[in-house]
Amino acid sequence: MTRKKSNDSFLQTMSSSTDEQFPINFKALEEKASTLLSKGAFGYIQSGAGGEETLQKNTSSFSKLSIVPRFLNDVSTVDTSITLFGRTYPQPFLLAPVGMLKLAHEDAEIAAAKAAAEYGIPYIQSTVSSYSIEQIAAETGTSPKWFQLYWSNNKEISYNMVRRAEKAGYEAIVLTVDTVMLGWREEDLRNQFSPLKLGLGKANYETDDVFLAGLPNKEEETIIQGIVDNIHHPTLNWADVAELKKRTSLPILLKGILHPDDALLAIQNGIDGIIVSNHGGRQLDGVVSSIDALPAIVNAVNKQIPVLLDSGIRRGADIIKAIALGADAVCIGRPYVYGLAAGGQLGVEKVIDGFIQETSISMALTGVAKAQDLRNVTIVNS
Repeated sequence: MTRKKSNDSFLQTMSSSTDEQFPINFKALEEKASTLLSKGAFGYIQSGAGGEETLQKNTSSFSKLSIVPRFLNDVSTVDTSITLFGRTYPQPFLLAPVGMLKLAHEDAEIAAAKAAAEYGIPYIQSTVSSYSIEQIAAETGTSPKWFQLYWSNNKEISYNMVRRAEKAGYEAIVLTVDTVMLGWREEDLRNQFSPLKLGLGKANYETDDVFLAGLPNKEEETIIQGIVDNIHHPTLNWADVAELKKRTSLPILLKGILHPDDALLAIQNGIDGIIVSNHGGRQLDGVVSSIDALPAIVNAVNKQIPVLLDSGIRRGADIIKAIALGADAVCIGRPYVYGLAAGGQLGVEKVIDGFIQETSISMALTGVAKAQDLRNVTIVNS
C-alpha cells in the first residue's frame, strides 16, 4: 500500500484539486488553516495552556540548538528508516495522536490514517477520535497503527479499548499520563468551545460495550456526559500502569514523561517505551520544553527501551536535532492537522511528503547517510 510520490507529481495533484499552491511550511499552513476553520476550532488546535509559555518554548528551544555538520562523507543514498519494537519503518517520524479531527475535516482520522498508510509510517489514533478503532482499521487494512489510550475512571473501559485495538491489528498502545484533568486553556474559555461536548470525540465510546453498559440509556447527551465523567482520571497511578501491562501482549509506551525518575519507574513497571511530551503545551503551562527534557531522560533510560519525542517538531531539521540528542523517533502533531484542514487526505500526504524530503536533505547536508548514525551528530546550544 505504501507509495512515494515525486514532489512535482504531488504538486500537480494538489494544484488540480485546490487550484492554488499548497502551503510549504508550518507558518503558511497555520495561516491557511485559520482561514478555513471556525474561530473555536482553530483556537482549540492552535492554542496552548495558560499564557502559552510552554507552547512557545517547544519551538523556541529547537531554535537555540545548532547542528554541527560533517562533510566529505558519501551521502548519495540516504536511509531514513528506523526500527521500533522489531518493526522497521521508512521514516523517523510518526503521526501523533490528535483527537476530534472532525474539527479540521469531515474525513478526520480516516484521512490522516490513510495518508500515513500511503507512506508506511505509523498513525497513532486518539481515544477521543471522530471515527472508531474498527472504522479506521477497515479503511486502512494492515498499515501500521498505534492506539493512544486515555485512561477511564472505569478501568474496564480502558482494558476493553486496548483489547479492541489489539484485535484490530494495532501494533502498540500509547498511554497518555499527563491528562489527569484538563489544562487551563484560555482560548477555549474565551470561545466557550468544547469539541468533546459537541460529540466530536465519541466514536470509540459509543461503540464500546463496556462503556455503554454503564449508562442508563444510549442517547447522545448521555453518551457525551459519560465520556466527560470518565475521561479525567486523577487517581491514575503506577499500579494501574502495571495492571494494564498484564492485560495486553502489545508494547506499551507512556506519553507525557518529562522527568528522568519517571522514565526509570516506567522501566521498573515493565513499560516498553517512552514518549517525551508536554502535550504540545496544552496541559501544564510553564513546564520544560520536550526537547530540553529529552537528554536527561535518554541518559537515564540508557538504551533499555525506545525514547520518542513529541511537541515542537516543525521541520526536518528538528527531527535531526531530536535524534542527535537521543530520540529513537519523533511524533508530528499540529503540522499534519493543519494539512488535513487545508486539503483532507491529500493535505496530510503533502505535509508528510514535505517532512520526508526535508529530513532526507537535512541528513545529507549534516553529513549522515543513515538515520541510526544521527546519534553521532554534534548539537550545540547557541
